[in-house]
Amino acid sequence: MIALLLAACSESDPSYFATGSPPRLSDWNLFELVGNQLLPAESSLVFRPANQLFNDYAHKLRTLWIPDGSQAQLLDGEIDYPVGTVLSKTFYYPLDAERNHLLLADSGASKVDLLSNQLIETRLLVRRAAGWAAFPYVWNEEQTEAFLRVAGASKAIDLKSDTGNLEFVYFVPNENQCSGCHTTSHPDGGMHPLGAVATQLSSMFEDVNGDLTMQTERLVARGWLSQVPIRMNTLSWQDQSYGIDARAGAYLNIHCGHCHNPEGAADTSALLLDGSHTLSVHMGVCKPPVAAGGGTGNLQYSIVPGEPEQSILLYRMQSTAPDEMMPELGRSLIHIEGIELIRRWIAEMPGSC
Repeated sequence: MIALLLAACSESDPSYFATGSPPRLSDWNLFELVGNQLLPAESSLVFRPANQLFNDYAHKLRTLWIPDGSQAQLLDGEIDYPVGTVLSKTFYYPLDAERNHLLLADSGASKVDLLSNQLIETRLLVRRAAGWAAFPYVWNEEQTEAFLRVAGASKAIDLKSDTGNLEFVYFVPNENQCSGCHTTSHPDGGMHPLGAVATQLSSMFEDVNGDLTMQTERLVARGWLSQVPIRMNTLSWQDQSYGIDARAGAYLNIHCGHCHNPEGAADTSALLLDGSHTLSVHMGVCKPPVAAGGGTGNLQYSIVPGEPEQSILLYRMQSTAPDEMMPELGRSLIHIEGIELIRRWIAEMPGSC
């Protein structure tokens, strides 16, 4: 009887696979389908980064799980997750027009109602001995299972809202694209998952009980983190109580900084958008393009103070052409609110080229 009880308890915990690529999302035991609800495992932590990546206005459910007996450590102020850590991000869209408010911020759900939402994909980041591994799973039409699609996938989306219909093709990135975007280098030489880094978790978020607490403090309370990082509450680009410079910096950091940093994939561009710049030209002010190719729109500088429509940075944000748009992955649509923020930031920027 004791053995059966222990087995029943263990079934509620997520599974960690040190090798291989499980073909079904259910193999990881991260979620439970109860009636018409997709519920995270009770031992997982639902979280939300201070700033969320724009992904064609998709809503997201994010979870973090660290195996019993393991603990993340702080390394140069950053969270170094132990082997066995599993991060998940489930993308979905509301079905009915009344609830499908495209311009609402990603609120960070704690569960998904399958009667009023359509599941699209669930991405996993798994900390293995050799580093982070990425697994993209695509949900079937019945919303009963998600299957591994290492080569990515696409899905036609037709969103209905009070502003009209919006039809587009949603792209699920392949395994390498997931890994390339959702891990970011750090001076300690390690790799850290974008969205679950210390700066993004140093923010307040309501738990499943409605209690508002600092997310890093929850990690410490669970024994998953050795200590709380010494950081202020990270600002959100959507918080209008902050100045335009701070909000624009926060937006560019989360959407562009994982590539545009001294160690990132876009280091050859000489454009630093992760906040590490020491001169305004490093951030693109009056900086001629280095590696933009045909994505310049025949414009001269990345940022022209006071002239947003003459700035390559805004031009590429407004483009949906595959060889021009920035970010390169994760969207088919333009982010209206983000573009308005960056346009205003550039328009109010003093100086000239």
